[in-house]
Amino acid sequence: MPPGRAESTVVAFLESVTGDPLGVARRLAEREVLLADGSVVDRDTAYLPGGLVFLYRDMPDEIEVPGQIHILYRDDNIVVVDKPPFLATMPRGSHVVQTAVVQLRRKYSLESIAPAHRLDRLTSGVLLLTLRPQVRRAYQELFASQQVTKEYQAIAPLIDRPMPLRIENRLERVRGDHCTRIVTGEPNAVTDIDVVGVRDGLAQYRLAPSTGKTHQLRAHLAGQGAPIVGDPLYGTQARPDDDFSRPLQLLAHRLTFIDPINGKPREFVAQRELMTLAQASAATSGLTT
Repeated sequence: MPPGRAESTVVAFLESVTGDPLGVARRLAEREVLLADGSVVDRDTAYLPGGLVFLYRDMPDEIEVPGQIHILYRDDNIVVVDKPPFLATMPRGSHVVQTAVVQLRRKYSLESIAPAHRLDRLTSGVLLLTLRPQVRRAYQELFASQQVTKEYQAIAPLIDRPMPLRIENRLERVRGDHCTRIVTGEPNAVTDIDVVGVRDGLAQYRLAPSTGKTHQLRAHLAGQGAPIVGDPLYGTQARPDDDFSRPLQLLAHRLTFIDPINGKPREFVAQRELMTLAQASAATSGLTT
């Protein structure tokens, strides 16, 4: 409950932020709205700036995402998976059950599973998750301190610039805007780009980001006039959320790092592959393959 709100009661605050007064009323009647000390909220409970209030939302109806999560590696500390496109990493907004965390938790009874980093919902490939709270921070700090080497693959229009190419600029997201924007200012996002194949004006790229800004690779390629094939946000291929026919051609292909727990070198490579350049060319031309 942030300071500066105009509401005088907890209920008025919840009705405002949820936009669901009937849902709030139902939870009040069922004594499901609680303060941090466990006391039950009623209609007269005063608003407490800086305090906590707990209200459980209804689970949204979710469209089942096609594809399977493949486990690449598992030990007592971590599990490394090959995530399909369209599956979110962890619950957020309308995606709860259709997330890697919830599906792995349910299928393998991994109650303490948590991601060490995130992949965009539309991005496929290697994702590392921790299995014990005691080791979570060590693995998360690997990514935060840029001690993980990440290699991605992507298919996008050919960039008419000498390769390899380094993109170094500032990326920011504005509240309410789904896209990450390139803005003026001190660089906070760096991506090394190289071409590994070309056909019909399309290229297969090897991407090595040394930072991890939201949508970094999608924004960097789009900023070069080469939005990734299948990108509904930065390209011109807008589509509804339940259209799984054109997956984003961006794959988290490889992760390498020194394990912070045992000091061993680690390397994990995705089993998935992007479509071929011939398939991508046909798809972008409106043909079937």
